[in-house]
Amino acid sequence: MFTLPRHRAARRRAAVAAAGLVALLLVTPAAVAAPPAGTAPPAGTAPPAGTDDVPDIVVEYRTSATSPTTDQVEPWLKVRNVGTSSVALADLTVRYYFSADPGVRQYRFACSWAVRGCANVTGTFGEIADPEAAADRYLEVGFRPGAGTLAPGESSGDLQLRFHRADWQRIDQSDDYSFGATRTSYAAWDRMTARVRGEVVWGTVPGDEDPGGGPVDPPEPGPVLFDDFSYTGHNDPRLTQRGWTVKSGAGGPGAPGVVWAPENVTFAQESGNAVMNLETSTDGTPSGTRQSELYHQQKFTAGTYAARVWFSDAPRSGPDGDHMVQTFFTITPLDAPMDPDYGELDFEYLPNGGWGEPANILYATSWETYRPDPWEAVNIHTEERTSFAGWHDLVVTVDQELIRYYVDGRLFATHGQPYLPETPMSINFNHWIISGGLVDSSTPRAYDQKVDYVYFAQGQVLAPAQVQEAVNGYRADSVTHLDTVPSTVP
Repeated sequence: MFTLPRHRAARRRAAVAAAGLVALLLVTPAAVAAPPAGTAPPAGTAPPAGTDDVPDIVVEYRTSATSPTTDQVEPWLKVRNVGTSSVALADLTVRYYFSADPGVRQYRFACSWAVRGCANVTGTFGEIADPEAAADRYLEVGFRPGAGTLAPGESSGDLQLRFHRADWQRIDQSDDYSFGATRTSYAAWDRMTARVRGEVVWGTVPGDEDPGGGPVDPPEPGPVLFDDFSYTGHNDPRLTQRGWTVKSGAGGPGAPGVVWAPENVTFAQESGNAVMNLETSTDGTPSGTRQSELYHQQKFTAGTYAARVWFSDAPRSGPDGDHMVQTFFTITPLDAPMDPDYGELDFEYLPNGGWGEPANILYATSWETYRPDPWEAVNIHTEERTSFAGWHDLVVTVDQELIRYYVDGRLFATHGQPYLPETPMSINFNHWIISGGLVDSSTPRAYDQKVDYVYFAQGQVLAPAQVQEAVNGYRADSVTHLDTVPSTVP
């Protein structure tokens, strides 16, 4: 999400095409096959070998599904460290680029076998917004800490990966950017990229999918909300004056009998910034469960919504396992079953699973309407099944055609009609436990969700980097709160 420092961007642009070849020459012929002519990354795509602070990585690729159409795409790969310092695999990601088949929104990832263990390998899908790119999707392969490190000269070993359409129809891979039909044995392949801590260190990116490389245009003047959450507590009168409500009493979501506790919404300083904490605590019973929520008045429409949110995978104290929901969302209330004026745009993180999911999962869900009894929902969702513990920059943009969800500058989901909101919404953060999701333990436990800031720009579709530029500007000017968004609902 952050723009590269000018000196580093200039150094990358100055890299010559021979840099990738120099990196390859550091490996013995027995260790890696030399790439055919034309596969060395061109200038500006891979840093020069020997750079002190950028690891030297080579991605080797082969496919075990060579047909133009296939039930499953099978990119097998190895990642090799040809530098002089060790690299933690948890800091490294690899992207395989492809073009989605017409009308297909969802794909599924699987790991068939991996030297480092499939349990230590993750696969998520992203979209490329640049219409000039040679691909519009990518599979991003990542690693959990259990995968270990790559020492100098070491390879990750085989990663036998595959992915398929969610409906299991055949995939046309003939026009996929990273597909190599003749690649039946491992060799260096620059049509996949490797990143270390977000920095491209190998391969050629198919279009302008990266946020770095140039200055960021600030947002245009217009109605905005920015709140740094610099408050003294849940009863700080400025919260109400500024349109916020701290939820209290009974009511959903969650199990019958739970209570929304204002005192569980607290504020503190962390790393120089004010941070809001939403605590949910329980003793294993609905009556002993205290949830937390903060929401703004209902006045937000098309534009850009953003927040920096800290998700947690484990309780601050006590036993783990409750089916928590940690959120950033917008909503128009449901006035009647299948209310056509209802709307909702959700980021929901379930660290311990729930709703039929066995483990951590992040949802981006866009709602048209629903009926609670009997249950009927008109919505669409995109999900990623991996841990999102820690701080994340979440952005949602809404225009006349599309809803786009971004996570840490990466396009996470795109939804269209009929899910576009039609009426003003409120901005909400809440932290709660799914009904039936309490662990059978009477030992008290408490979970945290934190929020660093919230931002909204009315009528503007901003890139995540533009959001960060705006937030950085407010903080540089010591602005802790600004709200020029007109009220649209009494």
